[in-house]
Amino acid sequence: MSEGLNRIILIGNLGADPELRYTSSGQARLSMRIATTESYLNRDNERKERTDWHHVVVWGKRGEALNKLVVRGNRIGVEGRIQTRSYDDADGKKRYWTEVVATNVLLLGNRRTQGDFVAESGAGDLAEADQEAELFRGDNIPF
Repeated sequence: MSEGLNRIILIGNLGADPELRYTSSGQARLSMRIATTESYLNRDNERKERTDWHHVVVWGKRGEALNKLVVRGNRIGVEGRIQTRSYDDADGKKRYWTEVVATNVLLLGNRRTQGDFVAESGAGDLAEADQEAELFRGDNIPF
């Protein structure tokens, strides 16, 4: 049997505050909605944007900790796998739900820092983050 690879990387903004719930066994489950926007030129050379919404789940202690750090509007990076589940709705129709089960989450800033710098939320003060952000703007990127 051959094995496949199920991996996704998203960078986007939280569309709402995350929602932390617990399963009946006490396992934490953090749900987030992330918007990713792509810009393109149409046939008439007009710039257009398209936004896609993604459902992201973070399990366990990582989800509990992240719930204290992120709010609507934060820019985050998510690495994980895609999972599709099915259920029957009230009319008996089969419905499908696709979500990203996150294994890694990066805090990329908020509207105040405008996503210019990859910073760990809650670490240090904003002035320090602004100084470090200067290092990573424009041609100063070290790779």
